[in-house]
Amino acid sequence: MRLRHADGSTVHLGYCTNVHPAEDVAGILAQLHTHAEPVREALGADLLGLGLWLAAPVAAELAADPAARRRLRAELARRGLEVVTLNGFPYAAFQAPVVKGAVYRPDWTTDARLRYTLDLARILADLLPDDAARGSVSTLPLAWRQPWDAARADAARRRLDDLAAGLAAIERETGRPVRVGFEPEPGCVVERTGQAVTALAGVDTDRLGVCLDLAHLACAWEQPAEALARLRAAGLPVVKVQVSAALEAAHPPTAADALARWVEPRFLHQTRAAGTAHAADPADPAYAADDLDGALAGRPPGPWRVHYHVPLHAPPEPPLTSTVPVLRTALAELFAGPAAGCDHLDVETYTWGVLPAARRPRTDAELAAGIAAELAFARDELVALGLTPAGESRPDDRRGTTMSERVDHRHREVPA
Repeated sequence: MRLRHADGSTVHLGYCTNVHPAEDVAGILAQLHTHAEPVREALGADLLGLGLWLAAPVAAELAADPAARRRLRAELARRGLEVVTLNGFPYAAFQAPVVKGAVYRPDWTTDARLRYTLDLARILADLLPDDAARGSVSTLPLAWRQPWDAARADAARRRLDDLAAGLAAIERETGRPVRVGFEPEPGCVVERTGQAVTALAGVDTDRLGVCLDLAHLACAWEQPAEALARLRAAGLPVVKVQVSAALEAAHPPTAADALARWVEPRFLHQTRAAGTAHAADPADPAYAADDLDGALAGRPPGPWRVHYHVPLHAPPEPPLTSTVPVLRTALAELFAGPAAGCDHLDVETYTWGVLPAARRPRTDAELAAGIAAELAFARDELVALGLTPAGESRPDDRRGTTMSERVDHRHREVPA
């Protein structure tokens, strides 16, 4: 979906397909039919944005085959879908039965991560709509925090320089600029925006910047206004925003039974207590744990925020809540002013398949309905800030149909 900011810029809103397990071209096309098209139809949108996730093997295949990229672009256009951003954080097997810490490998100390990211940029340059100002790729915040030393930091920095040079070469060849955003995440070398400023000091900010995940921002207990001011002062652009919300427990001892229902084996759910933003070590066990079961065993003081992306439109069962208030504050900081703070937004709730059983979609249709309701929620939040739905045309040049307001997000939930 496209919205127009008061400054005249186009803001692209879509959803990230890392919620789907497809890891080859056939699987990607199947997910477009099974999920993306029904989401677009539920929203009444003529055009739906996707933040495609392409696993490393299929990215290498597409990057080496211009004809395959043209076919993928044609399939997207035929279905009323467009791509301005790719998720390059997970390397492969993101919906495997157990992911946990494997999602941070390979990291930015390796050539494999560099090749993968440049493959994505080359693909995106060919998928971008003709009228898109630029593309974006999100990536991990260098590495998991351990092991990390000066030698690894130097190795990562060399690859960031090579990344900027590679992006410049792609722009020269294609005429399409693509920026890469490093996404602060709990437990990583870059967990907070201050660490991003340090780690990315001196990079080419025309091509490299930050992907701001609003659930991660909340889990770091950062104030959106302060975080964004810090990035602006450092000259680091917000390349992309992941519109996401985390799980919150105001008083963990009385919420322990409810929290235990969210423990699951696939993903890490880093847990941070209030005060984390002021701790010398954000992973200090007095404030933090690297997974929810560890937090429940160690009982750091509350309140807690848990790196568990929850559906935006459907609050968790009491006494749990979500960090949607942080999301709202961050969106206001980004978009309520005279200039848009970012032009690429992805709803990224990749955890639908591991939600507590009563909240989990049981069918493809229920998943599509849930994603559509999240997108409607995000769209309406942006409209409330003054953005307007932009008149949209299908990429196959069918003109004149605009986005409708048919999804009533305040009453849409996946059936329990």
